[in-house]
Amino acid sequence: MASALCRTARRLRPVQTFRRIRASSDLLSPSSPSSPCISDHGDLSLPRSIFSLSGGIERLKMDRRRLLSTSASDTVSKPSSGDPETKSSGENEKSGGSVSDGGGSDQKSERASGKHARGAPVSWMSFFLLFATGAGLVYYYDREKKRHIEDINTNSKAVKEGPSAGKAAIGGPFSLIRDDGKRITEKDLMGKWTILYFGFTHCPDICPDELIKLAAAIDKIKEKSGVDVVPVFISVDPERDTVQQVHEYVKEFHPKLIGLTGTPEEIKSVARSYRVYYMKTEEEDSDYLVDHSIVMYLMSPEMNFVKFYGKNHDVDSLTDGVVKELRQYRK
Repeated sequence: MASALCRTARRLRPVQTFRRIRASSDLLSPSSPSSPCISDHGDLSLPRSIFSLSGGIERLKMDRRRLLSTSASDTVSKPSSGDPETKSSGENEKSGGSVSDGGGSDQKSERASGKHARGAPVSWMSFFLLFATGAGLVYYYDREKKRHIEDINTNSKAVKEGPSAGKAAIGGPFSLIRDDGKRITEKDLMGKWTILYFGFTHCPDICPDELIKLAAAIDKIKEKSGVDVVPVFISVDPERDTVQQVHEYVKEFHPKLIGLTGTPEEIKSVARSYRVYYMKTEEEDSDYLVDHSIVMYLMSPEMNFVKFYGKNHDVDSLTDGVVKELRQYRK
């Protein structure tokens, strides 16, 4: 506060001095009141005027010296009383730029240190965190993959082991005459595996080929599984296939082959139960053909339908298919 008052007083001092000089100059000007005073009083007033003039000149000189000294002191004191930054800059200029060079070197060192901090290598902690994060992601992915595979396996097992939609409505009770003249029903065939084939004795080629295939498969099934499967031939031509005709026909293929026939109504009933199609196609006197389904039916010991095999199966595929069903049934 004191320094501020001193600076204000120094600044006002030239103004006061200027006013004094101006007042003195007014005394010396022609329009000043001293001239009339001299002219009015004559010679008596002249020495007084001269004295005042010489005193004003001396005062003027003193004021000028004081003004010059005050201006010089203000000029010298202003840089020292200014801002620290101005003072420091002045000192830097006086020192010939040595300080500025030092500041430049400091700035360079700061930039280098900042650049070094920004470009510093990865620390051990950040490396450890990165490694732990990667390991966690790999572990999570592997666990989710295993869980997904287990879900697929579980769902597939559930589908395989689920309840079946039901069995085909194939089979049923029947009463027919065996090729030895004895009437039998489906109950007489229970206790053993059975393969049924529907045909007729006057068939030119298809029925003989299928019965030969069935006879060969029966022997191979016995060799592979040790199970005796009973082959059964059921005629769909009751009008011509008598008991004797059927007996002579079946003995040509296999000694275990059983032949069955009956009345047209009985044949129609059993054919309906096993979903077998048959129909006369040509008729010339007593010679005609019967169009029918070419299917073999595998029946369980309870005379329940298990599987059917069409004409596309050969001896080996028929044998392997039946053996597979026998093994599954045992399990």
